[in-house]
Amino acid sequence: MPAPRKYPDELRERAVPEVQTSGRPVAHVARDLGIHKEALRGWVRQAEADQGSRPDLLTTAERTELTRLVGSALAETGDL
Repeated sequence: MPAPRKYPDELRERAVPEVQTSGRPVAHVARDLGIHKEALRGWVRQAEADQGSRPDLLTTAERTELTRLVGSALAETGDL
């Protein structure tokens, strides 16, 4: 079971576009919104992957599918 989220989804939905459109550094936006800068940095990276501007990272859909496939493979081998 995943850990509970520390920040509400609404904050993420507000913070990521702020970084992408304002041109301000992640650390400054994070400080203004009361978010840890590395949490915001990760959200921005994931948003960039989902938008196709980061081909070196998996999209959210790809991560979900990979998790499902690994779980299926482990269940088949009995390593669960």
